[in-house]
Amino acid sequence: MAVTIKTKPAFSAANPTEVFDDYYAGSNFASPNYDVTPDGQRFLMVTPSGKEPDVTQQVSVVLNWFEELERRVPGKN
Repeated sequence: MAVTIKTKPAFSAANPTEVFDDYYAGSNFASPNYDVTPDGQRFLMVTPSGKEPDVTQQVSVVLNWFEELERRVPGKN
């Protein structure tokens, strides 16, 4: 989404408009799925190989992982 703003004579924001209407791969804050070209004129975006969104087949939850790590790789005390 994009919004045109004005700061003078007072702050105002126009209605948001859609910039991209296709599906792009998901991201998180640590690893974004896009970048902006140095000139600020284009976006580079990660797209999945197919048109369908990524589907997670399995989620693994590891409990007590630190204790398991210490057991497998003993630290120096």
